[in-house]
Amino acid sequence: MTHPLVPHILDLAAPVAAQLDLELVGAMFQTGKQPPVLRVDIRNPTADTSLDDCERMSRALEAHLDASDLIPDAYVLEVSSPGTSRQLSTEREFEVFQGFVVTVKTYAPHQGKKEWQGCLSGRDAEHVYINQKGRSIAIPRQLVASIQLTEAD
Repeated sequence: MTHPLVPHILDLAAPVAAQLDLELVGAMFQTGKQPPVLRVDIRNPTADTSLDDCERMSRALEAHLDASDLIPDAYVLEVSSPGTSRQLSTEREFEVFQGFVVTVKTYAPHQGKKEWQGCLSGRDAEHVYINQKGRSIAIPRQLVASIQLTEAD
């Protein structure tokens, strides 16, 4: 379940990322830790996301968070790249990661397979679409167990 502050944090962080020519991918606020941990994932749309990108975002976001007093108590801010094993779930992630290589795992076989790899083309209410070497594949969403970013083979 998403922490109730996450939508407010995303609203605050998105323009900060845009000013730095970065994309905000997502955020997670883990209150079960002492101190709580706010993790913000970013992506550099023009190059590999670097440590410098994460550091710039961390410094800029920290200033905005402190000024907003959105999180009044002590917390740890972690800014990172989502990496190559991130599971996709939100509509925003499906938009941001179109064209990236994903692995789709299904609960039951679809066309004889339970695991598919290809470039994410998108999704609609009924299917997840991937592209395998120019061939479009539509996998029924009710069969989909998980969709993860993957290293290309």
